[in-house]
Amino acid sequence: MENNNIASLTSSKLSPDVKHVTQLKNDSTKKYLLYMFMTSAIICVFVVAGDSIMQHIQQFWSTSGEFWQSVWLLVYETLDGDPWKIGVYGTLVVITVPYWILASLLLFVDVTGRPSFIVQYKVQPEKNSPVCLVKLRKAILTVLFNQTVLNLCLIPVVYPVFIWRGVNLTPELPSFHWAVIHLAAFVLIEEIGFYYSHRLLHHPMLYKHVHKVHHEWTAPICIISLYSHPVEHIVSNMLPPLLGPLLMGSHMAIAWLWFVMALYSTLLAHSGYHLPFLPSNEAHDFHHQTFMNNFGVLGLLDHLHGTDKLFVASKAYQRHFTSLSLTPVLHQVPDDPKIKPQ
Repeated sequence: MENNNIASLTSSKLSPDVKHVTQLKNDSTKKYLLYMFMTSAIICVFVVAGDSIMQHIQQFWSTSGEFWQSVWLLVYETLDGDPWKIGVYGTLVVITVPYWILASLLLFVDVTGRPSFIVQYKVQPEKNSPVCLVKLRKAILTVLFNQTVLNLCLIPVVYPVFIWRGVNLTPELPSFHWAVIHLAAFVLIEEIGFYYSHRLLHHPMLYKHVHKVHHEWTAPICIISLYSHPVEHIVSNMLPPLLGPLLMGSHMAIAWLWFVMALYSTLLAHSGYHLPFLPSNEAHDFHHQTFMNNFGVLGLLDHLHGTDKLFVASKAYQRHFTSLSLTPVLHQVPDDPKIKPQ
């Protein structure tokens, strides 16, 4: 009884802020435990029904694989099967054209405010409405410089290293299993490379002279994904995604697929729109608002190093999920009502 009274007394003396932080920590722990449970459940399903699942996947891959194989052969023959043309010219096209396809669509929404159906999903509704055209012009010119001058210098330098490592440039595509293994490895390798390079860029000396350019936009839009100082573009934008295919000695077609996935991931992370059925961009948007926390892509290293504490204590963390509803997340998890001063 005495212990219960002491516990009750101690609890009653806790300030509301301490209780709030404690609750947030408990919620965070529960969330990660839920992720672990879901991962374990998926593994169990694969163990129990693995053969059946893989059989269906293989049937799908064998059917669609013929299509992708024919597409790759067309590209291969168009470039004369020349390793240099594939590795340099092909890669430059792959990391440029898909980027501008999605970026152009999102920029249209940013500039025109249409369609309104998309605008309602803005993470920071009061910002960039409309977007400043002077700042936008500067951003576009910087991105074009990074994609042309810097990429034209970097890719030919990286190409011999790829060849030395044994990157596959043959006309035959790898198996489905091999492609999945390599893509999974790419995700983890990029997380490591991006987290530590990004966190390094937040060192006061580097931030002041390099990374501050990227953080001129506290409410990012898609084009800001590659809006950066030349040093940052090479060290943090380009090298982390390149490391995976290089270390794994992957087939160039799988590397190209990965480059497009990485580009679309960063475009959506900087888009400023938390769109339904797509991965949440709340974490990186929060990073641009506060200049701290959330240095990685997946959030794994942020959780490990404790660089997500402010984020976990924020409203943005409660909105950090893939929405399966057409209702904007801002409406699903509204801001706390402001208390009027008496």
